[in-house]
Amino acid sequence: MPMQATQWIWSDGEFVPWADAKIHVMSHVLHYGTSVFEGIRTYNTLQGPAIFRLGPHVERLINSAKIARMPVKYDQAQLEKAIIETVRCNDLKSCYIRPLIFRGYDSIGVDGRGCPVQTIIATIEWGRYLGPEAIEQGVDVGVSSWRRMAPDTFAAMAKIGGQYVNSGFVVMEARDRGFVEGIALDVYGYVSEGSGENLFLIHKGVLYTPPVGASILGGITRDCAITLARDLGYEMREMMIPREMLYVADELFFTGTAAEISPIRSVDKQPIGSGRRGPITQRLQEEFFGITEGRIPDRHGWLTYVQG
Repeated sequence: MPMQATQWIWSDGEFVPWADAKIHVMSHVLHYGTSVFEGIRTYNTLQGPAIFRLGPHVERLINSAKIARMPVKYDQAQLEKAIIETVRCNDLKSCYIRPLIFRGYDSIGVDGRGCPVQTIIATIEWGRYLGPEAIEQGVDVGVSSWRRMAPDTFAAMAKIGGQYVNSGFVVMEARDRGFVEGIALDVYGYVSEGSGENLFLIHKGVLYTPPVGASILGGITRDCAITLARDLGYEMREMMIPREMLYVADELFFTGTAAEISPIRSVDKQPIGSGRRGPITQRLQEEFFGITEGRIPDRHGWLTYVQG
């Protein structure tokens, strides 16, 4: 997906032109992956641009930095204000927001705690991550040969840049095999998540999703899907899911800031249910997009209006 430049990037308290937002090639983050980041969406609602789940995203960003032992110069309120201002300055109705905290230029060596910690916020226009047709038709995925990290190797709860090398292996393998996305198993062989999405399975009217202990990132859109499912009266279970349960599911879908709620129509070339979006997935989408587009009341307080 080609990236279209916007006008301004927020960099440690100042707005700089997009083309001038640069770091040195010897910055620690380039050599060791020492960054934490978030992906946040702004939706063009009937009441104007609104940032989705701003508070929880910033909270997770700060927590990721804490886990990575990166001191952050800004508190939650300051980062939220900077994100709102960045969307406003770039005059975007809808966009993808990328806050990034990283270790900059000072010294070489694996322990980068002597390097300065820098913060930027960028915004770009971005459509459907898995393709415009994916929301209705679903996507074809394959179970990856690459596993998610063991619990004592990386910090799966943190959104750390270097850890996404694993995600890159998963999605590159999937596309080389003719799939849109991959599903990774955890170190014990249970279902974990996609390369950048959480996973939900529906069987006989019950929704299942892997728990945090299955080496997943605790997704914010995942939390929304759980909340909406319970709002609508569906039974929701967080549990370890064996691989074979994928093939007998009535419905499967991904969740994520980028993927939103995207159905899965096949796994390893085996159709899921009818081979297209199922009725429960569709019902959850209607609620989710109804809220994010401002057509349904924001009963959970998920939207932060940019102009408000």
